Amino acid sequence: MQFQGAGVRLAGDRWDVTEGQPARGSLLLLHGGGQTRHSWHKSSSRFARRGWTTYTVDARGHGNSEWASDGNYTMDAMVADLHAIVASLESAPVLVGASMGGMTSLVAQGESAELARALVLVDIAPRTEPVGVKRITDFMSSNPDGFASLDEVVDAVQAYNPHRNRPRNLDGLKKNVRLRDNGRWYWHWDPAFLDFGDESSRKISTGRLYEAARSIDVPTLLVRGTNSDVVSAEGAEELRQLIPTARIEEAAAGHMVAGDDNDVFPEQVVRFLDEAL
Repeated sequence: MQFQGAGVRLAGDRWDVTEGQPARGSLLLLHGGGQTRHSWHKSSSRFARRGWTTYTVDARGHGNSEWASDGNYTMDAMVADLHAIVASLESAPVLVGASMGGMTSLVAQGESAELARALVLVDIAPRTEPVGVKRITDFMSSNPDGFASLDEVVDAVQAYNPHRNRPRNLDGLKKNVRLRDNGRWYWHWDPAFLDFGDESSRKISTGRLYEAARSIDVPTLLVRGTNSDVVSAEGAEELRQLIPTARIEEAAAGHMVAGDDNDVFPEQVVRFLDEAL
């Protein structure tokens, strides 16, 4: 399926509630930078089996969504896309955002109180650890000339996330890379996405996250990876101070919680929503 964002077409998928399950509402899942909607695949089917109509969307410049012709990958652009998606749904969803998707969800909800029913942040908070953030940007900016084979892609992923098992079937990687005419594989995102701007603009974005968090009044859950180098225990506790009603859960995973711990993560989210809503 497709959504119309703020000037770009966005690719998405929908999981309908399993027959016989009472409908509980909808979840809108937003992936992290450099990922695609397919990072939610296993979690989405589990949510649908528990009564939640589930939508996943490729962010602008990622996966099968359009690249921004003007190179606009600012927070404003991402938030505008999110508003457009939510406006197309039948009712207010629960926002579930990982990393970049979580920052977008936090800002959008903090600045528009009626946007969502609840908020789930997946290993992201206003306070992030510079070492972990740098490791992500280094990974994303590496291999600008692509890869000669899918085996090389796996090697790069495992170098970033050594705890992830090496896949036996490499076809799944084709959802994250694309084969160009020169016979090489390239990441499935617009290289212009990596132009985050100067240091002053990043500080403004961080300030915006803090201000948004102080305004959140919907049920909020943070799922933090215990091995995360992006959100520390101190960063999670600071979120609780910004949003006193927020619940903090942990999963035995790194920054990519939904992918590293697929069995635990959906259950944490469903349990939270059952109690909070």
